[in-house]
Amino acid sequence: MPLTIKVPYTRYLAPDGQLQSSLPAWADDPDLLCRLYKQMRLTRLFDQKAIALQRTGRIGTYASTLGQEAIGVVIGELMHGDDVLVPYYRDTAAQLRRGVKMEEILLYWGGDERGCAFVDPAVAQDFPPCVPIATQALHACGVASAFKIRGEHRVAVTTCGDGATSKGDFLEALNVAGAWQLPVVFVVNNNQWAISVPRKLQCAAPTLAQKAAGAGIAGEQVDGNDVFAVYDRLQEALERARRGKGPTLLECMSYRLSDHTTADDASRYRGEDEVKQAWAEEPLKRLQNFLVEHRLWDEQREQDWLAEAQKRVQAAVEAYETSVPQQPGDALDYVYAQWPAAKADQRAMWLERVSRGNGEG
Repeated sequence: MPLTIKVPYTRYLAPDGQLQSSLPAWADDPDLLCRLYKQMRLTRLFDQKAIALQRTGRIGTYASTLGQEAIGVVIGELMHGDDVLVPYYRDTAAQLRRGVKMEEILLYWGGDERGCAFVDPAVAQDFPPCVPIATQALHACGVASAFKIRGEHRVAVTTCGDGATSKGDFLEALNVAGAWQLPVVFVVNNNQWAISVPRKLQCAAPTLAQKAAGAGIAGEQVDGNDVFAVYDRLQEALERARRGKGPTLLECMSYRLSDHTTADDASRYRGEDEVKQAWAEEPLKRLQNFLVEHRLWDEQREQDWLAEAQKRVQAAVEAYETSVPQQPGDALDYVYAQWPAAKADQRAMWLERVSRGNGEG
């Protein structure tokens, strides 16, 4: 018989926007709820524009956040300015709420190193999105170790998809986080698909959250499409880490409504009925229904915000597309903090060849 581990699961808001249980006291804040909704809507609009830019060859391959906005927006909302986000490649929502500029995100996906040099001081120490699978979990443990050694009440938050939880890097990170009781929170965006591999074929465990038990840390599930559930449990996890009470693994149940990236075609491996059902449970409409029913939102406010959000997105696109091109030497200069003397000849050769290619030599 397989070992049975009971994992807590939290949901407040049903897919139709109706409450299933009483909300916690913090939720009695209309400004907060509307702010979360507005940021989720802004993220989705930006996401749509980013995909359009990729389709027209103006940025490179891009990973959509469609249907997973609640998770990232709440992460960005709850983290303190001196915390450090160590994200994976599907974290546009968290980055935007943290203070990363839209044009910086576009620069990153456009292959420009300056997309990792965040201007806002509040996010200057945040890591860029990690494309290799699960390696960011160990990076976060390194950051959290520094916090603990220095005696700082700060938290490292790292994210990943469900597929990353099958990687050794992830399990090693859980182990060291538990053994050293590090101030780190692992947020797993269980969107049900690791590229073309469904969750049920990735791991035989009933939940991904119970992987925390082997590392001796807290693990739980939440409805990742319920902004109330994500906020409530992530808030507790962050405060626990900040108080020196150790790490948490939070498995957020969501669904990847988009292709894995713009280089993928999800219709090859999943059915229309499954996606249709997932659309009925997505987070944006769910929260909107709740806000409208409680007279916190209406059609006029929706249209006003859509117009404002569109202006912001368009301004970011223009800033990105009018940015001064990188210098050829930047391709080498960012590899080392200080260029090694032994490679000076190689650098000079590269720059000379680039110069000839531009018709300057």
